[in-house]
Amino acid sequence: MPTAQPRTGTAPTSADSPGRRLAWLDAIRGVGSTAVLLEHMFYRFLPGLRPHWFNLGMYGVLVFFLVSGYIIPASLERRGDVRSFWVGRFFRLYPLYLLVIGLVLAMSPLVPLRPAVVPDLSTAAAHATMLVDVVGSAGVADTMWTLSYEMVFYLLITALFVAGVHRRSGMWAVTFAVAALALGVLLAAPVLARGPAGFVALGVLVAGLACVVTDSGRVRAAGALLLGGLAVTLLLLGSRTPWLGAAILAVMFTGTVLHRWERGQISGLRTVAVVTVLLGIIPFFAFRYGWWGYPRVWITTLVLAGATFAIGMALRNRTVPRVLVWLGVISYSVYLLHHPLLKLFVTLFGDPRERPLVTQALLAVAFVAVVLCCGWLGYRLVERPMQRLGRRLARSVPATRLP
Repeated sequence: MPTAQPRTGTAPTSADSPGRRLAWLDAIRGVGSTAVLLEHMFYRFLPGLRPHWFNLGMYGVLVFFLVSGYIIPASLERRGDVRSFWVGRFFRLYPLYLLVIGLVLAMSPLVPLRPAVVPDLSTAAAHATMLVDVVGSAGVADTMWTLSYEMVFYLLITALFVAGVHRRSGMWAVTFAVAALALGVLLAAPVLARGPAGFVALGVLVAGLACVVTDSGRVRAAGALLLGGLAVTLLLLGSRTPWLGAAILAVMFTGTVLHRWERGQISGLRTVAVVTVLLGIIPFFAFRYGWWGYPRVWITTLVLAGATFAIGMALRNRTVPRVLVWLGVISYSVYLLHHPLLKLFVTLFGDPRERPLVTQALLAVAFVAVVLCCGWLGYRLVERPMQRLGRRLARSVPATRLP
């Protein structure tokens, strides 16, 4: 899952340098991407190693969302320009995303799409917006569901920024935590219908972004209101697991709170504690969604994700291991590519669980090596060139700064 532009080396000597400030975030992203990779691998390789007292995949996802919440609003505020922000986000997310969609579709005669993917225009519209999980569609790659909440967050912080209320991060974190608790009690399934939701979301997204990047203050404000309304509506009424969408936004705004607290802008630790308690008690009242939704598993997963981020913050001024930084740099490619590669592997070579443990271990090592190699190639050949192009375009477009 994408965040800000990564730093590819170890932390420089100066504790105040940008590289050191961001290297620890890359390291955390590396931990998160590895956790998601292992979660899916353990279904096929060495399943006895898969933990059941917490969920590796959800742990990795929550870590990613904390990082996004920490860095993305800061990136927008540093730019002070919603137009260049969205140019940067497009070239950061979409090139690899579209490539993976193309690869999965190209492999479909050999590796059929999962049954949840309905081959119609509504699904195409959902993929065009990246909002698949909040409009009732399924991503052609299983891990694409989390990008829906990244996009919702981008839309919401754009609206908050244009409206001038983006610094109230603590209030938004608590609000979404309360909303998650309420949704867990009230809704067992999303309210929005799959077909119309995809088309409406696409139309509103295009119209809202077109307004937000204009030079007219009134048009920009109207576009921001439209995007904010779209984000909140889809999040609360369209999320596949109703309470989880709001919980994810609470986690992301908690990351923003920690960023502001670190810089002395707010006193945010009490807010973090309140959000943690609210999110922790949800499974005691919510409709059950999978084994990860049981109180013990969810609470342990939530606490581990928070502890990982806290340790990263505590050690942010120290030298970061190169391997963790590198894993963070290629984490978006690894995240999107590993599951299609896993399906291809099983199709070509059969289920590893049917082999002896030693063979499973050797195959697992080989598979990880292939995934990391493909992730590195995805970063070098797609992500990095497109990010550079995005930065050049962002510098060339007129700014849409607020007065």
